[in-house]
Amino acid sequence: MAGPFHEPSCNLSTAKTSLLLSFLITPSLYSFSLLPPLYLSLSLPCGNSSLLQSQANSSPPSSSACPEPRLPRPSRPDSPLSAPPFRRKGGELMARLVALALAVAVAVGVLVIARAEAEPRCARRGRSAPPRPHSVTITEFGAVGDGVTLNTVPFQNAVFYVRSFADKGGAQLYVPKGRWLTGSFNLTSHLTLFLESGAVIVGTQEVSQWPVAEPLPSYGRGMDLPGLRHRSLINGLNLTDVVITGNNGIIDGQGSTWWNWFRSNKLNYSRPHLVEFVDSEQIVISNITFLNSPAWSIHPVYCRNVVLNNITIQTSLDAPLNHGIVPDSSSNMCIEDSNISVSHDAISLKSGWDNYGITFGRPTSDIHIRRVNLQSPLGAALAFGSEMSGGISDIHADHLRIHGSSKGIFFKTAQGRGGYIRDTVISDVQMEDVNVAIAFTGSWSSHPDDHFDPAALPLINRITLKNMTGTKISVAGVLSGITGDPFTGICLSNINFSLADSANSTSWSCSNVSGYSKLVLPEPCLDLRTTPSNSSICSALPSYHAIAVA
Repeated sequence: MAGPFHEPSCNLSTAKTSLLLSFLITPSLYSFSLLPPLYLSLSLPCGNSSLLQSQANSSPPSSSACPEPRLPRPSRPDSPLSAPPFRRKGGELMARLVALALAVAVAVGVLVIARAEAEPRCARRGRSAPPRPHSVTITEFGAVGDGVTLNTVPFQNAVFYVRSFADKGGAQLYVPKGRWLTGSFNLTSHLTLFLESGAVIVGTQEVSQWPVAEPLPSYGRGMDLPGLRHRSLINGLNLTDVVITGNNGIIDGQGSTWWNWFRSNKLNYSRPHLVEFVDSEQIVISNITFLNSPAWSIHPVYCRNVVLNNITIQTSLDAPLNHGIVPDSSSNMCIEDSNISVSHDAISLKSGWDNYGITFGRPTSDIHIRRVNLQSPLGAALAFGSEMSGGISDIHADHLRIHGSSKGIFFKTAQGRGGYIRDTVISDVQMEDVNVAIAFTGSWSSHPDDHFDPAALPLINRITLKNMTGTKISVAGVLSGITGDPFTGICLSNINFSLADSANSTSWSCSNVSGYSKLVLPEPCLDLRTTPSNSSICSALPSYHAIAVA
């Protein structure tokens, strides 16, 4: 595009003012692309220069007189400098209209940007990865899908081979229909593990096929026992760009043996998980069913940019301390359109245990959870902590369906934890057949060892719970903070719980907490009936950071 036409030079108080505007506008809600710059040159008399100054956020006009133009006056009678007054007024009107149009366009652009930034990261990052340029099948490495042959070595060899394509766009490891028995194996960067319909990766019950590893530094020990822990069935360490997906294939941990060892105190090391990524980024897990994990099903720890979409997690509803998804000291993560039915916490946000988590200092933040169905008869559908010593913040969960659970939403911590849980909004929740709908506790007293600092008190603040309904609820809420360290800024809005017809049904119980409430039935504790000084405090959403898309 040709450059702008420049009038004689002049400052903002001169007779001629040139305005150069270069901006971009796109109609897309989620993305922006550069358009060719638009150049405009507007000429106004000196007396009207303040119009452009105000619209361009310029400094006030100088009181000095405008210098005469240096170029000769054009001899054409319709020249702008020789135009009659009505022509000059028309020019001023046109300038005003153009400036107004520009202001509107910029405002629209700002609005579109704001709306895009307000959209969940999940909406702006692809829920599935593009196909890889290379593909191999697990049978090419000698694997046999009969449910009996042990395929640990074929899986390890296949991943080792796929690693050679890392600088060529990566590769897909295809698992066809069959039952593929295996022990623990590692993934590699730029890999897609694809499970066809009818494909089942089965964890062997031979404990020798589950090697042990050092405890995580933010925990200082295994979750079940002091010391080492078994590696997960599928592992990723320091990886980038990994996808686990398929046509609803299955990963089955055959956890019953591990559960029995746990109950009978026969474990030598802490139980393994099904899938664990450590210090990794750009992870996508979708269209997969996870069954019978020995401990937790999916554990991203110290990770960034993780999308979990359209997954199903199921275990026996009496399995000991069995969790579904555990975002742990991780950030920029989405969990959506999924079904989780486990014995204990369906989704549990964590960030380290006591002094180990405080020292490691890596929080869990920017987590978005939406459109998930949750069941946890022995635990909580959505849990925060109790291992939260690195901090948990900027969490947004919406459109949850919770049923058949001991607790609906549970914030748990203890003296010695330190850390914080704050800036969290949970909205649009339906509950049915839940014992305690909303719970806070400061007395979850388990510790990794005796070296914790009782003076390390957690901060629980700015928690909003709104737009919730519930039927067959035994207890609306039990909120118990810490003496001398109350939980504050708890906001309840537009909540209606129908209590179960039972002699054990009660409404609310509160101690060492404070907050606000509006349109809540049954009526909450007096501690939660304070009128907020800021009417929007209970509806403010945390500010999310845009996810980095490679």
